[in-house]
Amino acid sequence: MSTDQLRLRAPRHRVSRKSITLWTLHAVIGWAVLLVPQLVALPFGGTSWQVAALVATLVVGIAHTLVMPRWRYRVHRWEATPDAVYTLAGWLNQEWRIAPVSRIQTVDTKRGPLQQLLGLSTVTVTTASAAGPVHIEGLDHDEAVRLADELTTTTQATPGDAT
Repeated sequence: MSTDQLRLRAPRHRVSRKSITLWTLHAVIGWAVLLVPQLVALPFGGTSWQVAALVATLVVGIAHTLVMPRWRYRVHRWEATPDAVYTLAGWLNQEWRIAPVSRIQTVDTKRGPLQQLLGLSTVTVTTASAAGPVHIEGLDHDEAVRLADELTTTTQATPGDAT
């Protein structure tokens, strides 16, 4: 199939449900980085604007932590076919990508500490595209290994120079 025949469409597969926990932990850590200095500074002359900033940070942080991970889970999709890798990612800004197999240059997997704890991985498909690599975040580790192996095998069997 040529690149001209590939069409943007919704990918079939959801990421792992454990991704909700991963994204929740990332949000908690991010908001804690903002909250801890505010809490430490409060006893040393907590003015009304510092209290207001603390309350605002708490409200926005809690809302973000509760909403974002579930919303992302509903959006994130992926699919690999013999012709292309399809992804849909994001929550406020959503990005649909198609990476033709003939353009794939490398396939990598990545596992940060929280991903390792939850048994998750990210597959990165690097192509000859100015848009940058395609990331499939939140896959069960075994699924990510299987996908990376499948894409590597398919890429090697596909004619073209990935440019």
